[in-house]
Amino acid sequence: MQNDPTDNALATIASILDPPEARRDPEKAAVAEQRPASPPPLPTTPPPIEAHGYSKYGPGPMAAIRFKWTVRLENSDYYVDETIGENSAPIVSGPMSREAAIQMVDDRESDASRRFELFKSEMTGRATANKESSEA
Repeated sequence: MQNDPTDNALATIASILDPPEARRDPEKAAVAEQRPASPPPLPTTPPPIEAHGYSKYGPGPMAAIRFKWTVRLENSDYYVDETIGENSAPIVSGPMSREAAIQMVDDRESDASRRFELFKSEMTGRATANKESSEA
């Protein structure tokens, strides 16, 4: 029997396309194909928030009137400094626990965002109502 050149070409292509494991041990290659490439990620809990220096900004288009809340640690107690704009003296709340300080910053920022969105929607609604009444 004579070797068909097509068989040789197909064998060469197959050897190039086959991963090296498949050429060494076909059974191991079959097992490797069945395994996922990497183990699924383990669920992780986020690291605790570093309280000292934790801060959030209120919403708004102008930095001069934007609120900022910052947690600071002083003598093992936590305080929240609330400022308006960049150069104002802080209004200090505290002493409190680490968790209470972080919660206060989160609550103040959330409340400010909610109020800002309410104010913005009221202004947009008034602008729309004024435009409609002037067109009539």
